[in-house]
Amino acid sequence: MKAWIPHEHGRSMLGDIPDGVTVQCAPAPDQLPSDPSGVRFWVPPFLAPAEVVGLAAELPDLRVVQLLTAGAEVWAGRLPDGVLLCDARGVHDSPTAEWVVAAILARLRAFPLFARAQPRHEWAYAEATPTDELFGKRVLIVGAGSVGAALVARLLPFEVELTLVARTARPAEGVHGVADLPGLLPAADIVVLLVPLTDLTRGLVDARFLAAMRDGALLVNAARGPVADTDALVAELTTGRLSAALDVTDPEPLPAGHPLWDLPNVLITPHVGGSVRGLLPRAYRLAGEQLRRLVAGEPLINEVVDGY
Repeated sequence: MKAWIPHEHGRSMLGDIPDGVTVQCAPAPDQLPSDPSGVRFWVPPFLAPAEVVGLAAELPDLRVVQLLTAGAEVWAGRLPDGVLLCDARGVHDSPTAEWVVAAILARLRAFPLFARAQPRHEWAYAEATPTDELFGKRVLIVGAGSVGAALVARLLPFEVELTLVARTARPAEGVHGVADLPGLLPAADIVVLLVPLTDLTRGLVDARFLAAMRDGALLVNAARGPVADTDALVAELTTGRLSAALDVTDPEPLPAGHPLWDLPNVLITPHVGGSVRGLLPRAYRLAGEQLRRLVAGEPLINEVVDGY
């Protein structure tokens, strides 16, 4: 059997390759290393666009698609029958949680303002101080999966008050359901979005959601851009009542001239939450484990069900 991966140097990161498996580098649909027959295990490129999904239909022996991303919205429901879709849940927990903490601190401690002042050689003490602080803040985390758990571990030392929300409530764990959001939003100083993009979460953050947030609250989106309605987001942020830190946008990339760029209360990064040096070694370790499980006839992990 053949296994296709998107990086030549990924071969050494897979670990032990089972006997009878040929690993080949397929960086893009127009750069295929061999005839598609015999490919049973495919790792597509990181953050592959929707058009790459079509290649799956041209691989007659394909059995597993192993993503390098935790999000599977581009792939879910679009693969041929009999092909198992697995995501990279767990791979991005640490870097994404780090980005959220960094973004929160940057917004609260006015780092964007100071960064803008630096090229002008301005000592902007009087302009920004006193800044806000993270200590004692009430943080609402919408998305209680593995990234949410990693974020909880990193926020606890800041002595914040944490509330978690999942698709359905888990009372034994103290986790609320999405239906509880209207009652939770007005009490939160910071709202962090970590949910997968599904039919249920698309547009979750709409005008009503934003209106329910307390004055001065910070919205942090480390999920996917379409989880928030962009028009509603622009309308609310333009008033200055809320602020935001966005690693993802809709559309993405955010086009030049979009009003979000110019809002002083918005921090934007170009979808870099999981893009760290340790990404590929962690992702390929997972892919190697999955490949060995497939060959051994063992159940695979991280199977995508109902879109995530």
